[in-house]
Amino acid sequence: MPIRPPALLVAGPPASGKTVLGKAIARHLGAALLDLDVLTRPLTAVVGSLLDTDDLDSTRLADATRDARYDTLYDTAADNLAVGNAVVLVAPFTSERRSPDAWDAVASGLSDAGGLPMLVWLRVTPELLRSRMSGRAAERDQDKLANLDAYLGRVDLHPPSVDHVAVDAASPVAAQVRAVLDAVERTHP
Repeated sequence: MPIRPPALLVAGPPASGKTVLGKAIARHLGAALLDLDVLTRPLTAVVGSLLDTDDLDSTRLADATRDARYDTLYDTAADNLAVGNAVVLVAPFTSERRSPDAWDAVASGLSDAGGLPMLVWLRVTPELLRSRMSGRAAERDQDKLANLDAYLGRVDLHPPSVDHVAVDAASPVAAQVRAVLDAVERTHP
């Protein structure tokens, strides 16, 4: 029986390093990198212009596009898994990590497509988020940094309530990748 390819879902709050870790894992595994923002940015921009906002963290934009954006991500992952490609999905996965039912639905879909789903959680402190947002100097972070305490009050830094691999976001990327690969190897003896 062939080994099922991993379907790694890299989750964490904004500025936790999801994209950096996702790219490093995908490179190491030769996996398809599926970043929610990259896959859906063009259509999200159209919807945002109709709603007169370009802030992906805007509640109006997030509420209007969330289901369609994640469906796009999961459908693309399932197509890749169905042909034997490992996938690394990068997104906040807020609902999926908070709700066992939501996680079970996603994991079941990825498993049915032939993959072995695993949630990876980047543990991050408020201080590290502040440092990373300041360092990347992205326009989308300016309002957050201007009122950081209020922003951090809205960000869920708690670990997922479902099975996951916890990774210290402050550790070097190579160590983060090793932690994830060790977990994958334990599931693929």
